[in-house]
Amino acid sequence: YGPFRDALDSAPASLEGWQVHKDKRTYQQDPSNVREALREARLDEEEGADIMMVKPAVAYLDVIRALREQTTLPIAAYHVSGEYAMIKAAAERGWLDERRAVLETLTGIRRAGADVILTYFATAVGEWIQQGHGPEH
Repeated sequence: YGPFRDALDSAPASLEGWQVHKDKRTYQQDPSNVREALREARLDEEEGADIMMVKPAVAYLDVIRALREQTTLPIAAYHVSGEYAMIKAAAERGWLDERRAVLETLTGIRRAGADVILTYFATAVGEWIQQGHGPEH
């Protein structure tokens, strides 16, 4: 979330009487415990959830896959700003072809089971598709 906050100049700020935690670990699930994530997702579904969200997408492809096998609800995957920044930085240095890396990454997220992908590359991907340079399938 650092690149996102930097881009929007939106660091957490405390309000009078309220303590704002700068570290999300105080309120997010344990990232090493996929069973807990699946259990929480089941509870969310039982409580009437309309869609499941997995974030960050690339680091949690296994969770997307496991969730896909567990639910018929749509699954959204958030390709977060840090994942975006890594591809951009590598492309700027000439280490990879940005378009190919983005399309392969998004294809992997989709293949894992995501129905919806939220990505900072959305505008670029739309332009590539219009130009006939979309995914190879």
